[in-house]
Amino acid sequence: MKMRQIYIISALVVVLVVILSAAFTFEQTLQEERNLSSDLQYRTRLLADSLTESVEPSYQVNSAKSLEGLLAKFTGRSRLAGLAVYDSKGQNVAASTDFPEAILTTPPLVADAIANDAAKGDYDQVYGRNLYLFAEPLHNTGGAVIGVLLVAQSADYIGSYVAQIWEGSALRFLILLLVFLLILALLIRLIILRPLHNLVESVKTARTRGETGAGLEGIREHAFFKPLVGEISKMTKSLLAARLSAAEEARMRLEKLETPWTAERLKEFIKAYLKDRKIFLVSNREPYIHSKTKNEITAEVPASGMVTALEPVVEACGGTWIAHGSGNADRETADVNGKIQVPPDDPKYTLKRVWLSEKEVNGHYVGFSNEALWPLCHLAHTRPIFRKEDWKEYRRVNNKFAQALLAEIKDVDQPLILVQDFHFALLPAIVKSSRPDAQICLFWHIPWPSAETFSICPWRKEIIAGMIGADILGFHTQAYCNNFMDTVGKEMESMIDLERFAITHGNHTTYIKPFPISIAFASDKPALPADRSVLEKLGIGTIHIALGVDRMDYSKGILERLKGVELFLDEHPDYKSKFTFLQIAPPSREAVAKYREYNEAVTREAERINKKFAEGDWRPVVLEKKHYTHEELAPLYRLSNVCLVTSLHDGMNLVAKEFVAARDDEMGVLILSQFTGASRGLAGALIINPYNGEQIAESIYGALTMPAAEQKRRMHSMRESVKNYNIYRWSAELIKAATSF
Repeated sequence: MKMRQIYIISALVVVLVVILSAAFTFEQTLQEERNLSSDLQYRTRLLADSLTESVEPSYQVNSAKSLEGLLAKFTGRSRLAGLAVYDSKGQNVAASTDFPEAILTTPPLVADAIANDAAKGDYDQVYGRNLYLFAEPLHNTGGAVIGVLLVAQSADYIGSYVAQIWEGSALRFLILLLVFLLILALLIRLIILRPLHNLVESVKTARTRGETGAGLEGIREHAFFKPLVGEISKMTKSLLAARLSAAEEARMRLEKLETPWTAERLKEFIKAYLKDRKIFLVSNREPYIHSKTKNEITAEVPASGMVTALEPVVEACGGTWIAHGSGNADRETADVNGKIQVPPDDPKYTLKRVWLSEKEVNGHYVGFSNEALWPLCHLAHTRPIFRKEDWKEYRRVNNKFAQALLAEIKDVDQPLILVQDFHFALLPAIVKSSRPDAQICLFWHIPWPSAETFSICPWRKEIIAGMIGADILGFHTQAYCNNFMDTVGKEMESMIDLERFAITHGNHTTYIKPFPISIAFASDKPALPADRSVLEKLGIGTIHIALGVDRMDYSKGILERLKGVELFLDEHPDYKSKFTFLQIAPPSREAVAKYREYNEAVTREAERINKKFAEGDWRPVVLEKKHYTHEELAPLYRLSNVCLVTSLHDGMNLVAKEFVAARDDEMGVLILSQFTGASRGLAGALIINPYNGEQIAESIYGALTMPAAEQKRRMHSMRESVKNYNIYRWSAELIKAATSF
């Protein structure tokens, strides 16, 4: 049981006690208030009866002065707020000096007593005081009503007494609560926390070092934990046996590429291949982001294929990962050098965070990386924006990361460095100039355009010079490698070897190789059940479902996809109310104006199509603009008949591979853009031109009407492709290439 649950249970107990205590106190005060009120009314009636006998003779002789003198004799008594006499018309005749002026004019109580010839009593508030008013009729010798005696008694003491009861009850409750919490804290510490801590240490030791039984000695005879201790001992022994078996199996399969690669096999490969060499990885995105919410710090793993691919590599050799510290609690959790051991629950390597100012982030990441390089490399008809100030910040940040890296490798012989993506195009050459012995691999996770397209960049020569400072330069496809070779041939004086696919500039040679990145395909894991409740929560009840999963990015072709859906419904109206297109598109890079504009355009288009085709509660398009985890996407992949990937230009597109991996039933159809890197390896997909809306529409119809046998044939082929070349094999081949020259 987590401490949070214990606190919640304790809080519920306290709340329950508070409610019960308040209920008993309320009942007590209510009864006391009734008793005091009844007593006040009784005493007031007695006083009025006794005064009436004295007042009636004086009133009959019509002597107001004698009446006031008589009333004055009774003033000053405890709790008596005043006396007044009224005639048969309700006009005040006489009153004691202390009688409240606010009720001198005929109160309703007086008129009621005269009309009914009966004594009347009621409570009233005057000038913030609680009063009990009692009107007693006055009679002549013939028994006729000639006036009214009004007695005003203070009732403030009733409220004061009730308040004292509440205060006393609250004080007693607080004392009992403190005693309860103190006893609870001692019990939790002695009976639960201390033994539980030993249990945690025992499990952690078994998990990290493979030792069984450590930390259990002090609690083996503890009655509360005895059953759990026995199970943990058995579990740790089984875990150790499984680990040894997995390690042995991984070692036996190291050089057999035809067998599936796993994270464990990758780790064994790194240990065997690199021996004791350290790996230093540089990326803009960090593998763990620490965030603080309501004084609670949590570590989050960003949704990134790069993290999945490269963390086992860095873990296997206890390496160092250098990245931008972007979390609001990153500084708080790191040491003075910006370092922290990760993963948080089982540290295996060092995360070195580099701090960037807002100006540096805006210039390096928002500006040059995402408003210049990204649209330049993605042929999506969005004009790149080149600003000199962004270029300066891009160079500054590349230098800052390079200096941080050089400080880490100063005492390391022949360090192996993996640089990730277009954020650090200049870094390889900077590091190589200071450490020529370093082996550097730069992997470019986005497309590389044609030489003519790249030539519009004002700083193209500096970017290329920085990139070919690496020993290995990796792209997703051979076509991108070809484009890069052409670009270098056009822009730089260098020797280009097309046979070895190598570029020699000065005295340094860079090898250009394709490494098509993939996903962590796990065929041995049981698939999540296809529970349609996830669709019902989204308001989807149709039998045919098409799915799109993308960041809200203009290169993903979401607008073109929506146009294809519209044309499909125009051409096949019999699918109305039977078909739904679900687009999951979390906002991305909202600091960039083009992304904000695209977000608005997609929203408008979805609303327009829904308005055009809406019938009853049915909407043809469901647009979900929030992030979904892999666990949340898995059932959606399995429930969808079609997955639409219509990128206008995409380095690889892992959504296509995730959809294939999720379909262990070998059903469903993938519609895939010809402009994605994934289209080269997924031959079972329906390949389309995303700019052709009619082709998208017909592909949707073809997918929905495709026979089950053909679906299985196509999906089986794609699943074999993804399984045989998964992300762990990608990492292994990248490392092997980086160290083979």
